[in-house]
Amino acid sequence: MNIQMNDKVAVITGGSTGIGAATAIQYADSGGKIVIGDINELDGQETVKLIQKKGGEALFCKTDVTLEDDVINLMQSAEDTYGRIDTLVTCAGILEGASVRIEDFDAATFDSVIDVNLNGTFLALKHAVPIMGNTGGGVILCIASGAGIHGGSSSVAYASSKGGVNGLLMTVANQVGGLNIRMHTICPGGLATPLKLGQIAQSARRDGHDPDQAVENALKSLADPAGVARVLTFLASDEASYIRGLISTR
Repeated sequence: MNIQMNDKVAVITGGSTGIGAATAIQYADSGGKIVIGDINELDGQETVKLIQKKGGEALFCKTDVTLEDDVINLMQSAEDTYGRIDTLVTCAGILEGASVRIEDFDAATFDSVIDVNLNGTFLALKHAVPIMGNTGGGVILCIASGAGIHGGSSSVAYASSKGGVNGLLMTVANQVGGLNIRMHTICPGGLATPLKLGQIAQSARRDGHDPDQAVENALKSLADPAGVARVLTFLASDEASYIRGLISTR
């Protein structure tokens, strides 16, 4: 299927690397316009340059998703530049506390992960929904994890945050259906992203193993984020208008 986004505007938090960057590139390749919000300015600008080099349209807005003013500025930048937001993809996330047992887990680490992964998603939804509602609706795609739905994460904070993202979307979806906004929670499988590879290296160090070797071994089985990016681009398109709810990918 040849997905065409026809100048639809996507705001992507965490769009500098990983799933977010792959989605920005795929979406732009399909004719969409991209606004990347990320704290990582160096990689974000590189992603924008890559999109522009291929003839696409994109801009970068430095954004800490835990700061409400930053998120407001991101959404306003998209609206001021393009007049609308058709798609929101919330990819901004961190994983800390890998392989730490609950009795040893630091409360500050737990709060930090919740702040980025869950509160950051909440703020993005809070300030994108009014713009979407005023311009005819849209699609909201939030990256969660099977770890927060089915269990199995290396970090109790990460699993808690991603389970919270799913609960948040289930609640908000009931509020915004009348605004012609459809929503999905996406739970990717094991992907070769900086987040995943960092977690593997961290766990290897904690267990006294060679982190470089652990990462090399993992790369043999981890999937390409571009595969998830294709799914996200399809879900943002009009061809996916009959699909709702939780989506699991490789």
